[in-house]
This record gives sequence, C-alpha cells and structure tokens, in this order.
Amino acid sequence: MFVLVASLSLVLVGVLLAELMRLAACPLCIIQRALYLALGLVAALGLAVAAHPVGSRLAALPMALLAATGVFVAGYQVWIQRFAPSTSCSPYPTWWEDLVDRAGEMLPVLFKASGLCSDSAWKFLGLSIAEWSLGWFTLFLLVALRALTKRR
Repeated sequence: MFVLVASLSLVLVGVLLAELMRLAACPLCIIQRALYLALGLVAALGLAVAAHPVGSRLAALPMALLAATGVFVAGYQVWIQRFAPSTSCSPYPTWWEDLVDRAGEMLPVLFKASGLCSDSAWKFLGLSIAEWSLGWFTLFLLVALRALTKRR
C-alpha cells in the first residue's frame, strides 16, 4: 500500500510543481514519472494478489526491477546535474526520447518534456528534484527487496 500511495503522490506532486511553478520537465524526468506510474500499477496488482501465498513476492520482483531502473535513471540525471551541467540528456537522439515525445503529444499534462536534464531549477532542502527522486527510488527498491526476501 505504501508504494502505491507514495508513487502516485510523487507523480501528482511532480505535475503540480510543473504547473504551479512553471517548471519544465525534461525527458529523464518524464521517464521517472512513467516509472512511478508503473510502480503504482504493480503495487496495486500486488495488493490484489496479496492473499495468495506467493502473491506479494510475484509483485515484488517487477517492483524491484522498476525501482532499480528508477535508481539508474535518477542517478544518471543527478550525475548530469552535478558533474556535466552542459550535457544534454543524451549525446544523440535516442529511442526513449522519441517515446517521451510521442507520450507528450498524447497526454501533455503528464508526459510533456520541454526542460533540460542538466537544469536543477528547483531545490528543496538543498536537493534537486532528481536527487529526491533517487532517494525515493532507492527506498522503493529496498521495500521491494524486503518483500522478496521476507519469509511467510
């Protein structure tokens, strides 16, 4: 339940920050937003099958994979912001940037990417949004790994 509520809340906060503070999301931000939505979906499915003896473990594996992917994406963006601020999201056009562009055309309020990955325009308690996202994905990964290794 925690991962479901937290991941969907993070998406909502991201959309509200973008709208109210006029912050432009970058392609890596949009990938992270999609990963949070996927985590929420898998967490909801996990709740639905939790009554089955192996249900929570079945949901924990894709949650761990999604969270690990989020750690990588957010970690890469943190690296760009701290150590390569003149670097774009990727040195050349990629398939995932095309995917983000298509998603942004279909549902712009959630997936419109118009910002730079190296721009840490807004900070809270000294950390950029990418750094906070890295922390959340790490927490979700730990929760999923705990569910995978927990004995019944």
